[in-house]
Amino acid sequence: MINAEVTRNSGENAMSVIRRFTRKVQGSGVIQRKRSLRFSGRVQSEYKVKKRALTLIGRRAAMAELVKLGKAPIKPTRK
Repeated sequence: MINAEVTRNSGENAMSVIRRFTRKVQGSGVIQRKRSLRFSGRVQSEYKVKKRALTLIGRRAAMAELVKLGKAPIKPTRK
């Protein structure tokens, strides 16, 4: 992990030091890395992946059957 460090120059006020520090932190990617670790989802089990795939296949088959029968809901077209 990269630590962002800023030293105060002579004749520089506190606000400009804080501004330089925040820019350095944003540029180093520390915040993006921490957020990606915080909000990352865990890996799904093989059973869950297969179950979801079967559900989607069934849903698509049911929709295809409705389309063949002419009973499918009409999707609004985008302009």
